[in-house]
Amino acid sequence: MVTRSEDVARTAGVSRATVSQILNGRGARFSPATRERVERIALDLGYQPSVAARALATGSSDIVIALIPNTTFHGNLQDLFERATDELADRGLTLLLRFPTASAESLNRMVRGLHPRAVISFTLFDSFERELLERNGVLAVDPGPRAADDDVNRSIGCLQAEHLIEKGHQRLAFAHLHDARDDPFGQAREAGVRDACRAAGLPDPLNVSVEINADSADAALDSLAAPGVAIACYNDDVATALLAAGTRRGYRIPEDVALIGMDDTPLSAVTIPPLSTVHVDLESAARSSINRVIQGLGLTTTDPKPAENPLRVVVRGTT
Repeated sequence: MVTRSEDVARTAGVSRATVSQILNGRGARFSPATRERVERIALDLGYQPSVAARALATGSSDIVIALIPNTTFHGNLQDLFERATDELADRGLTLLLRFPTASAESLNRMVRGLHPRAVISFTLFDSFERELLERNGVLAVDPGPRAADDDVNRSIGCLQAEHLIEKGHQRLAFAHLHDARDDPFGQAREAGVRDACRAAGLPDPLNVSVEINADSADAALDSLAAPGVAIACYNDDVATALLAAGTRRGYRIPEDVALIGMDDTPLSAVTIPPLSTVHVDLESAARSSINRVIQGLGLTTTDPKPAENPLRVVVRGTT
């Protein structure tokens, strides 16, 4: 049998209105003893206020929406959302994942229909989106200023290039991922490789775009006039495709073609040879976003501070 608010009210000896106000966060005018009794009885009876009722009572639901951008992420993203789901559930919030569309009206309909308390985006909100969320009283959480977002990706490219240069390579390239999704990160990473080359007095890096298939990887590697090139790759998938192309061409890895990926995916450790890559502490970044939601909604968090250095090179056999 589903527990109703009147069941909680009858057991606690209060009105349904009192139950509604206390469980919807508007119980400040009631005594601590009354609030504690209602909350305890609701928990004991397994009562869950309906999303629709909460939205009518408070103007918002207990939903937090995470917008999944139309870009290519590595395979550990599910782990991050599992953690975020648990963190928010501990505070009575429900995480809802949604793929955004190009239509601003779609976001407007979502906000009007679901009344979320917060919306998290892994890319920056544009001015219209931010104004829409603020107008509807929805907490907007994104990576922050564009400069900060670009700085992280520029640092990734710089770290890749510095490692290749330290290994003695003087002819560098950057390999972009070419697929149907957006690429909000690649240009900043290529700029980071270029920065490191210039700082070392080397020519600007070559650049290629690679689809994850054999023909594209072979053509990209041929266009770089290998052997004698070290390639910083957009991610581990691109690096693995180029590693396979180098193997098909009979090149020695890393003597003829050196490769460094990005993401430190599980598969990067089992290629032949194992792939050098950049590890990014995405859990720390995701934890930071969740903390911003929790704090922005006036809730408490005991999570530790984000890692001070979220990037590190994982040196393996391809460099």
